[in-house]
Amino acid sequence: MGFNFRLKQQGILGINARNLDYIFPVNRRKFYPLVDNKLLTKELATRAGVASPALYGVIEWQEQIRHFEEMVEQREEFVIKPAQGSGGGGILVIGGKNEKGYVKSSGAVLSRSAVRYHLSNVLNGLFSLGGVADKAIIEYRVHIAPLFREIAYQGVPDIRLIIYRGVPVMAMLRVPTKESDGKANLHAGGIGVGISMKTGVTIGGIWRGKFIDTHNDTGARLDGIAIPGWKKMLEIGARFEEIIGLGYIGVDLVIDDELGPMLLEVNARPGLAIQVANRAGLKPRLEKVEAHLPGLKDIDAKVAFSMECFA
Repeated sequence: MGFNFRLKQQGILGINARNLDYIFPVNRRKFYPLVDNKLLTKELATRAGVASPALYGVIEWQEQIRHFEEMVEQREEFVIKPAQGSGGGGILVIGGKNEKGYVKSSGAVLSRSAVRYHLSNVLNGLFSLGGVADKAIIEYRVHIAPLFREIAYQGVPDIRLIIYRGVPVMAMLRVPTKESDGKANLHAGGIGVGISMKTGVTIGGIWRGKFIDTHNDTGARLDGIAIPGWKKMLEIGARFEEIIGLGYIGVDLVIDDELGPMLLEVNARPGLAIQVANRAGLKPRLEKVEAHLPGLKDIDAKVAFSMECFA
């Protein structure tokens, strides 16, 4: 029995099938800029009443970089993001300042000139989709909820939801590691942890393609963690089909210690490693949504369906 046949039997969705059977039919190209540009996504979320990290400022031109220190003068903590970045590239999390410069979440210090150079690279499109000229977003630094402190290394975990036709079909907690430099992205060395759609409780992790039960750096167990306000998180994710206009998306949420759930970003081409983290294929779930979609009239019905059918 071949490897590809076994994957098919388990309902694993491959990248070609994801694109041809799901993304292309329900994701109209005209809506892609709304998620490829984080500023536009943030604006739409705010209009819809969905919280996201507060915006401190935007740098659009090279000459504005000289005024960056004035922009953050009253901010001890902040995050720099490329507006059109992907995969976590170009994100810089600053946790403080000292006489030498800016202190990253890892404790490393970047000189003021190094941060200005980073901003210049952002504007030049070094981290953007397609290498196009970009803007730098400066925003609120999310504070880790106590629930996650033992399983996160120098960063804040986030929750990736796959939403199909407004129905949450799979979820994963993405956890920072030392290797990922405090970022939660899997390709950078972060850990993916599967989540039960019914209960919001984690079921075990994956790192670099290997199943793991404990965090590489902290030694804390990755299973049995109950995400607070789980149904509310699913409801937030489900809303983004209507907010954005795309039918197959990844919605990334984070839980701030003081402010609660927030939107980080929306992805029109979410990765497929979430299936490995959950020990389950996406294809059977997507097909089940297709079969029952006519009876799912609103968000409440879609979330209830998700929690009942994808436990």
